[in-house]
Amino acid sequence: MTVKDYVHINEDAIFDKLFSLIRIPSVSAHADKKNEIVSCANLWANLLKGVGMSHVEVISTKGNPVVYAEYNMSESVPTVLIYGHYDVMPAEPLYLWASDPFTPEIRNDKIYARGADDDKGQSFMHYVAFEYLLKSNELNCNVKFILEGEEEIGSPNLEEFCRTNADMLKCDTVLVSDTSMLGADLPSITTGLRGLAYWQIEVSSANRDLHSGIFGGAVANPINELTKILAQLIDADGKITIPGFYDDVVELSEEEKALLSMIPFDETTYKKSLGITAVHGEKGYTTLERTGVRPTFDICGIWGGYTGDGAKTVLPAKAFAKISTRLVPEQHSGKISVLVSEYIKSIAPDYVDVNIEYLHGAESYVCPIDSIAYQAAEAAYTTTFGRRPLPVRRGGSIGVVPVFEKELKVKPILMGFGLEEDAIHSPNENFSLDMFYKGIETIVEFYRNYAR
Repeated sequence: MTVKDYVHINEDAIFDKLFSLIRIPSVSAHADKKNEIVSCANLWANLLKGVGMSHVEVISTKGNPVVYAEYNMSESVPTVLIYGHYDVMPAEPLYLWASDPFTPEIRNDKIYARGADDDKGQSFMHYVAFEYLLKSNELNCNVKFILEGEEEIGSPNLEEFCRTNADMLKCDTVLVSDTSMLGADLPSITTGLRGLAYWQIEVSSANRDLHSGIFGGAVANPINELTKILAQLIDADGKITIPGFYDDVVELSEEEKALLSMIPFDETTYKKSLGITAVHGEKGYTTLERTGVRPTFDICGIWGGYTGDGAKTVLPAKAFAKISTRLVPEQHSGKISVLVSEYIKSIAPDYVDVNIEYLHGAESYVCPIDSIAYQAAEAAYTTTFGRRPLPVRRGGSIGVVPVFEKELKVKPILMGFGLEEDAIHSPNENFSLDMFYKGIETIVEFYRNYAR
């Protein structure tokens, strides 16, 4: 029986299991969802036991639990480690959803729900692929699963978990399906991820909110001062002004530029899809370079004072902002965190107090395209999609990927099947049924190629 036939025959059971995972609001950013986090971990463990994994356990960490499972065939065959995460982003604002985010619906040949793509849907493709290979007697590798519940908050406890359990996680390659392709008819494999550093800034002045008419002009306004500070962190050409920020940035080689130029990109279509009139970013670089291979600086949130309906003439006591930088190979989040914090403090006026909290970071990652695992993945995509996938560096960050490289000494393969229009992290997240099915087929082909 082909994998297509298997999925078709078992379609109802497959979606019943996937939807049972999606219905659990396992939002790691919300402290009040701890019970839901644990429920989702336990459900994953039960599903893995039911599919025939020889050993399954839910392992506690300092934060959310990790689900681990393994199926051992023989010491003479390679071992594949599957990574996924069962936590999801918050669904708010709820009023922008066309349907309840935790009540999955299939419409327009897509699954609509929080986690449909990122990452419950993509993780579950590996579950179905394993089930098919095992039942059809085609499995030719040892298989391990590791599913975490903190990816959306920076995986703060997974590095220690991997370091402590390196022997248990020992493998020949790691497969990660938490990325996207260039298009439904344009397969690609992510070969690079940017790193990340993220802070929260608090600027404070008086010991309480003040009447802006009585005190305005005599007492510093924290919102005014915060915006002045932030405005100094990037110049008119899109360059980040923090001293030393670019010291470790390596320019692309001619070979890398040639690979980048192979990626089809239509700026008019890009602008139309986003509803913008012009692209904007670091001067001297293309949009693909800006979004994949150059570092960035962004204000991700800013607040303070009165923001309710109507007017309130208040001079706030505090103002806040969340800022992030995306980092490229050779830049390290720890070093950048110090540079940014020190520079902000150096330019802050002495008549306000500035507190900077470093929330989390992640390192960048580059995957070689000449490894056995990458070539197996490349051949698998070619079989499923009918054309060779392009190697692409993406602008996002997955903190655990460089952790696997560091602690397990293997280069993960980023076999993602999402699409840009899947609206991950946004209202109406969705996952194409066609990509879900093709993802399963491609994973099956990977095993066939890899063991060979």
